[in-house]
Amino acid sequence: MYNKETVLADLRKMGIQKGDTLMVHSSVKSVGKLEHRADDIVDALMEAIGKEGLLLTPCHTWAQMGPDHNIFDPETEPSCVGALPDVFRKRPGVVRSLHPTHSVNAWGKDAAAYIAGEEKAVTPCPRNGCWGKLYDRKAKILLLGCGLNRNTFIHSVEEWVDVPLRFTDKPVDFIIRTHGKDVPVQVYRHFNASCPHISENFVKLFHPFLDNGAMIKGKVGDAYCLLGDAVGMAEITLSLLKEDIQLLSDMRPVPKNWKFEEKITWRL
Repeated sequence: MYNKETVLADLRKMGIQKGDTLMVHSSVKSVGKLEHRADDIVDALMEAIGKEGLLLTPCHTWAQMGPDHNIFDPETEPSCVGALPDVFRKRPGVVRSLHPTHSVNAWGKDAAAYIAGEEKAVTPCPRNGCWGKLYDRKAKILLLGCGLNRNTFIHSVEEWVDVPLRFTDKPVDFIIRTHGKDVPVQVYRHFNASCPHISENFVKLFHPFLDNGAMIKGKVGDAYCLLGDAVGMAEITLSLLKEDIQLLSDMRPVPKNWKFEEKITWRL
């Protein structure tokens, strides 16, 4: 059986350290038997980066939010992306962004400032929002027991260069309930008629990321993990999209003649 200390040791072995900005996508069950389940992972993550770092998780609600369920209350709306985000968001000091479909939990240095303004977003992952700021913070992205198809950051990179056919034709009406007020907003949803789940194609970036130093492999308990450098991931993805703007629209392999201009220096 694993516990907080064994999880913490595995995180440190991968190179996660105090002061990091760390975004964590997770599958709790993939870690194996834990003494206190998701709480052990949250405790270990918090200790690994410390209060001088910034710990982030997605707390997405895109699966349930829509025309028939359009009121987003950050205090009560559960996440649709696993158990860890809901355990984390209830911890003291954790704040949640006000994006109705792609909210983020944050704890640590500058947490409140990091999530500020998400209620103004009109797309899921804008450059100046929580997902785009991962690049500015030179963040690390941990995929704990899950693959690149769960890496929301790639959606954001696609937004930066306006990849066509990624959103609904019209924005969807939502209401954000906060501080006793209901704030109406309009946000475009992810949508592609020929590929309902574009993120499933992100797995084709595995070797470009790994071979060019933007990602390493690791393990936490029984869970196989990927730890990525947000800057390196973005630069490689942008380079690929420059060659083919629709490269991530399907599972066509990355062209064999593609070569990244320079090796990424892993930022540990």
